[in-house]
Amino acid sequence: MKNSDIIVLDFGSQYTQLIARRLREQGVYTEILPFNAKISQIKEKNPKGLILSGGPASVYAKDAYFPNDEIFSLNLPILGICYGMQLIAYHFGASVTPTNKKEYGKSNLKFVSENALFKDTKDGQIVWMSHSDKVENLPDGFKTIAVSENSPFCAFCDEKRKIYALQFHPEVAHSECGDKILKNFAKYICNCESTWNMGNFAKIKCEEIKKQVGKDRVLCAVSGGVDSSVVAALLAHCIKENLIVVFVDNGLLRTDEAKQVEQTFKLKLGVELISIDASELFLGRLKGITDPEEKRKIIGKTFIEVFEREAKKHQNVKYLAQGTLYTDIIESSVVGSSKTIKSHHNVGGLPKDMKFKLIEPLKEIFKDEVRKLGTELGLSPDLVYRHPFPGPGLAIRILGEITPEKLCVLRKTDVILRDELKSSGWYNKTWQAFCVLLNVNSVGVMGDNRTYENAVCIRVVDASDGMTASFSRLPYDLLENISRRIINEVDGINRVVYDISSKPPATIEWE
Repeated sequence: MKNSDIIVLDFGSQYTQLIARRLREQGVYTEILPFNAKISQIKEKNPKGLILSGGPASVYAKDAYFPNDEIFSLNLPILGICYGMQLIAYHFGASVTPTNKKEYGKSNLKFVSENALFKDTKDGQIVWMSHSDKVENLPDGFKTIAVSENSPFCAFCDEKRKIYALQFHPEVAHSECGDKILKNFAKYICNCESTWNMGNFAKIKCEEIKKQVGKDRVLCAVSGGVDSSVVAALLAHCIKENLIVVFVDNGLLRTDEAKQVEQTFKLKLGVELISIDASELFLGRLKGITDPEEKRKIIGKTFIEVFEREAKKHQNVKYLAQGTLYTDIIESSVVGSSKTIKSHHNVGGLPKDMKFKLIEPLKEIFKDEVRKLGTELGLSPDLVYRHPFPGPGLAIRILGEITPEKLCVLRKTDVILRDELKSSGWYNKTWQAFCVLLNVNSVGVMGDNRTYENAVCIRVVDASDGMTASFSRLPYDLLENISRRIINEVDGINRVVYDISSKPPATIEWE
């Protein structure tokens, strides 16, 4: 991949990924590395600037995260955000202490002096605070450039060394001019140019893949979802003669999903597709399994076994290509300092003794960037903007043990939900929509008779990249229609609930 314009060192903030997202939206290629990345690793990326993210710890805590001090000797512009700000103050000799007035939420930023960081942004702008520590005094050589109600050192800098620090989070949507502040740091302080786009990404990736693969062959795993379809389309542009595209029906798909996948690849992409029905194998291994992490790892391991078995039927298959995204790697805790949220089947679920070498051309980009890449490659809008569907499929939408009977019930509810969303025009207004079988029985009344049957949860969210999400404000009439149809048409369901959780603190999928 190309050198990074900006590197973000991750100290565990839930917002770290948003920093990279915001800068990429400005055309600045940004990568995230762990807070303790080696100096050699940073130098290898040849960045023009560093950003130190926020984090949940305190600089004076026993388990505080500290970077290699040599980052301050690289002669690179540095921007510290929240915890990153406190690190800068602490490193250069200032005091950081707990505050009696914690700041969480919106605050007003007042400029003290002009600075390139705040170029073309307004005085008094709303910024988002999330901290319980404060900087007591400024280090030598630094000056205050902005204050807030409770932060006399809300923003400070050493312009000579190009070191800047912000108490607030410019990366979150609540910070009124946050995008502009980050862009100012990249453009006017780091001298970055806006050259990052999906057209350039596709060209660079094709060159890398051709060089990596040579005369060997690649088995590309597809599910019919956006990610794997874009990978297959990209590889078809680069190495079509060396490409084997394989679709595995794991028995955990939605109604008619297998047929739709076959039609998509044969008719719309013009790619020869090998279809394998391994539903009995997957469902047999999942029998009696209730833990979601165990489900994911069993599914990941079984996929690899099926692919390895198919690869033996062909010559020189050394690589497995899959649609791993940056979000998959982040949530599986492969980069950065964040906790493992869930092991994605194509990341944390892969066996250590796998025979394949991996090709994951999308692992550096987010979902919205994948959609742009798909459009760049000529894929149809109905495929590019299809709702995400998880690799483990319905296995993580059934709480507890998976059975054929439960899968049948969930498939029927899913069809009704999608039908109603599409007929009402809401499908294309939302990021993702699905049903979850709760395995929770409740009392109901049908035809004057008592029922004691299962409940299903409807989950519909708005998002751009899947890292954060809010529940969709569907009209009550639409929700009522969905509920009525599910209860009337699906045996075994007598209650429908709507999930109004946001991410964070919840995840989009339930397992």
